[in-house]
Amino acid sequence: MRILHKRGLTRAVTVTLLAGIVLTGCGREEDGAAEDTKAKKVSGGKASGEITVWALGAEGEKLGEIAADFEAENPDAKVTVTVIPFDAAHDKIATAIAGGQTPDLSPVGTTWLPEFAATGALDPTPTDVIDADAFFEGSWSTTEVDGTSFGVPWYTETRQIYYRKDLAEKAGVTPEKGWSWDDLKAFTKGMQDKAGAKWGISLQPGGQGSWQSVMPFAWQKGAELVEGDTFTFNTPPMQEALEYYASFFEEKISPTDLATGALETGFINGEIGAFVSGPWHMGILRDQGGAEFEDKWAVAPMPTEEAGTSFTGGSDWVVFKDSKNRDTAWKFVDFLSQDAQQQKLYELVGSLPAVQSTWESGELSTDPLLKSFGEQLQDAKSAPAVATWEQVAAPLDDAIEQVSLGKSDAESALADAETKANGIGFGS
Repeated sequence: MRILHKRGLTRAVTVTLLAGIVLTGCGREEDGAAEDTKAKKVSGGKASGEITVWALGAEGEKLGEIAADFEAENPDAKVTVTVIPFDAAHDKIATAIAGGQTPDLSPVGTTWLPEFAATGALDPTPTDVIDADAFFEGSWSTTEVDGTSFGVPWYTETRQIYYRKDLAEKAGVTPEKGWSWDDLKAFTKGMQDKAGAKWGISLQPGGQGSWQSVMPFAWQKGAELVEGDTFTFNTPPMQEALEYYASFFEEKISPTDLATGALETGFINGEIGAFVSGPWHMGILRDQGGAEFEDKWAVAPMPTEEAGTSFTGGSDWVVFKDSKNRDTAWKFVDFLSQDAQQQKLYELVGSLPAVQSTWESGELSTDPLLKSFGEQLQDAKSAPAVATWEQVAAPLDDAIEQVSLGKSDAESALADAETKANGIGFGS
């Protein structure tokens, strides 16, 4: 799922409501209700009864087809699916939690789960039906808060470098596994100087969600965003990564003001040599570029310094504690985690399986582009599992923009972002 960050009045109201619930939940734990984080077992046998499911975006629109297979295997069960636009989902779920009107289960964006878990509204993941080892480590980590899992990965994504093969060949540059920051700079600069690209690469110069673009470089240098009970944005690895990232704008290798849709158009017509994005862009390029463009582009892994880490996102299933049919809800999640359903979701909408074994057969095992994304998932990280991440990411996005546009130096901008983040805190 492409993580969107919607701010404004509605978000402010729902965050305020959730903050109150978080504080209440903390009070319950102080009274000895640590049992709230202990996973309960799921009853045996086939699923039965009705469950209500909220489903998000394109994946949600196809969930009914997979739910029909579940009902066929469990004739006494009924799955009622309500599809919600993804950009409205966070606030709708938050409002439902605040009002005690949740469905039985719903997928959530990976950066939302810690926020919702902190309210005490999520049922801990039952270990008797869900095997954590079946999933990519980075994907599973998005479900965990303070050592307890509150969800199950449904699908995943990670970021790699899309590039024009023909321009790279003309420039005499080659992307290779294990290539360094210097190699990436020379690669993109080569396509610009020797192959006629107007821009060697297009990077996000700031704005909502830009932390997802910068953090892979910071993680590659060993950065950590949280240490103990402190946000650590202003560290040498973070500064070095942001300075490197901003150098693409300073050296005019990347544009700072692309209009909506100009990225794809520029890449297809050869004005842009490369960009960083997730697997959803494969379908976009195939649709817009057509068959004649298929052989002109490829993907390459993120560069490697101390590590070759990328960002991982996606969507996690959660079951709410107020579910009226908890056991069937978890049996449905277990069903969605099986290879056949993971493969079907990929076939329906192109979403990448979070279950590792699903990658071992069919198109996922033979398509070199998909294989590359699968390999990148072995070294990918997600946002810190803190309840306030949606809020504290905003000053980090602002710092990235200030430095990328040459309005501040990395140390000053990150110091300001760190101060603001720690002023927001962890929500408890």
